[in-house]
Amino acid sequence: MDRADIVSSTKSTTSNLSPTGPPQSECGKWIKLNVGGEIFTTTRLTLTNREPNSMIARMFAQDQLKPSDQDAEGAYLIDRNGYYFRPILDYLRHGRVVCDKQVNLLGVLEEAIYYGLDEMVKLIQEIQQADVSLTRLDFLRTLTSSSHTTELRFQGINLSGINLSKLDLRNINFKFACLSNCNLSNANLSGCCLERAELRFANLEGAKLDYVTATCADLQGAKLKCCDLTRCSLESANLKGATLEGSVMDGVSLRVANLKSANMRNCTLNDADMAGANLESCDLTGCNLKGANLRGANLKGAQLEKLVTPVHMSQIDI
Repeated sequence: MDRADIVSSTKSTTSNLSPTGPPQSECGKWIKLNVGGEIFTTTRLTLTNREPNSMIARMFAQDQLKPSDQDAEGAYLIDRNGYYFRPILDYLRHGRVVCDKQVNLLGVLEEAIYYGLDEMVKLIQEIQQADVSLTRLDFLRTLTSSSHTTELRFQGINLSGINLSKLDLRNINFKFACLSNCNLSNANLSGCCLERAELRFANLEGAKLDYVTATCADLQGAKLKCCDLTRCSLESANLKGATLEGSVMDGVSLRVANLKSANMRNCTLNDADMAGANLESCDLTGCNLKGANLRGANLKGAQLEKLVTPVHMSQIDI
C-alpha cells in the first residue's frame, strides 16, 4: 500500500480556506508565507487552530502582529524546507497526514517536530510503524532463509495480530517490536529479547520463554498459561490482568512488575524475585513460593490460599 493511501485521522474540522476571499474576522485573515523560497497562501486561523500550543500557532497568534521578517512581496519568511512544508500545511487544514509517494516521511517528521506539532508527530510515527509491518509469509521467508547461527533482528517491527504459533524463534531480537494480539502459542522463544516490546493480549500459552529478557515489556491481558518462564527477566513489566496459571517461573525476576489482578494459580515460583511488585488482587492460590523474595510487594486483596510453601513475614518485610 502506498504511503499516500495511509491516512491517520483525527477529528476533522471544516477548512477555513475559501477561494472567493478571506473571512471577515481578523483571525481568518489571509496571509502569505515564504518557506525556504516557496510561497504558500493560507489563513491565520489555519495556522493556529489545529494545535494552538505549537510553535507555529504561537508565531501567528492574534496578538503576534509580526511573527517574522517579510520579503519584498510581504510574505512572512520562514527559514525551513518548503518541500516538506506542504504536508504540514495540509495537516493544519484537515487534520490528516497525507504524503505523496515520493515525499520522504522522515523529512516531514523533522519539520513537524520543529514546528512543535505534537499530535502530527504521533500520527506520522503511527504511519511509520504501519509501513514496516510484516505478514506471516514475510516473517517465515526471513526465518527460513537465515542461518540458525545468525542473530535475527526484528527490533521495532510491527507483527501485531499475525500467527507465529509453534515456531522456533529462539534468540531473536524483538526489542520494541509490536506483538500485540499475536498468536505465539507453543512457540519456542528461549533467549529472546523482548525488552519494551508490546505484547498486549498476545496468546503465549504453552510457549517456552526461559531466559527471555522482557524488561519493561507490556503484557497486559496476555495469555501465558502453562509457560516455561524459568529465569525470565520481567522486571518493571506490565502484566496487569495476564493469565499465568500453571506456569513454571523458577528464578524469574518480577521486580517492580505490575501483576494487578493477574491469574497466577498453581505457578512454581521457586527463588522468584518479586520485590516491589504490585500483586494487588492477584490470584496466587496453590503457588510454590519457596525462597521467593516478596519484600515491598503490594499484596492487598491477593489470594494466598493453599500455598505449597507458606509466605513468611521475612519474605514480605520492606
